[in-house]
Amino acid sequence: MLVRRRIEDRIIARQSTSRYLVGIDLGTTHTVVAFADLKAAGATAIRLFSVEQLIAPGAVAARPLLPSVRYHPTAGELAAADVRLPWDFIDPGAVSDSVLGELARERGSRAPGRLVASAKSWMSHAGVDRMAPILPWGAAEGVARVSPVMATASYLAHLVAAWNHRFPDHPLERQDVVLTVPASFDEGARVLTVGAARLAGLSEMRLLEEPQAACYDWLHRHRADLAADLGDARLLLVCDVGGGTTDLTLIQVEPGEVEPRLTRIGVGEHLMLGGDNMDLTLARTVEARLNGARLNAGELSQLLQQCRNAKERLLATDAPERATVTV
Repeated sequence: MLVRRRIEDRIIARQSTSRYLVGIDLGTTHTVVAFADLKAAGATAIRLFSVEQLIAPGAVAARPLLPSVRYHPTAGELAAADVRLPWDFIDPGAVSDSVLGELARERGSRAPGRLVASAKSWMSHAGVDRMAPILPWGAAEGVARVSPVMATASYLAHLVAAWNHRFPDHPLERQDVVLTVPASFDEGARVLTVGAARLAGLSEMRLLEEPQAACYDWLHRHRADLAADLGDARLLLVCDVGGGTTDLTLIQVEPGEVEPRLTRIGVGEHLMLGGDNMDLTLARTVEARLNGARLNAGELSQLLQQCRNAKERLLATDAPERATVTV
């Protein structure tokens, strides 16, 4: 079956039961949501969903990306009005006054040992109990902790609440939802991801491997001249370098009567290599300039977030000449 036709058939089949087809890219460092209105003319038009989130104490704004992080403040650090959202939010991790999104990332870059980050990488780490409250990793005594599963559930729960606030007549849990996972995720990590989604209220969703999603996106963008763009190619190698992992998928291209037929024939080994490693390298480089001082786990986590923020600013379209990192 042709990949493009499969997508179109899926859209048609869901038109009678769901208003929207929603894709959630649950990333290691950022989460993004896209959707298509199945009832509108030109239902294949894809739009990004801007996620409302705290960007400063007491300030909420919609952003195209939701940073996949959460911050656990000290007692009295933030007032109730500082963390109030436009909806009632129940944290699956059961941490009082926890903060998600941009404000969490900003606070975590200044306060060591209180930021939960890279939960997705921990979800695939078979060497730890992924259901146990182990994050923030290296946090001091007295700091509230959550499991990688609960952290993931909290990001998805935030998306559900933000979506339902914007589309109250079409709640996310009643839409056709696709959730992406690394192709190299083992069965355990996939089961835990589904469990996190159910904790967030998404009892019905389908998993889609990220390299395949990237391939679908490429097909969609090149649909007008697909045969010409593929030319004589008989293999496609999709390289998905993400925040925490790198996924490689090999796709076979076969001639078809109308369009080429695409079949996945290989998946690479699980590579824990991505943007997190670049951030850690930057942090270790900064640490090496501290005249022999060694940072503890909480301090290193704080520095890591500052290096990540600096990296993203320097790689942005309107990048400054330099970015300052403070230890």
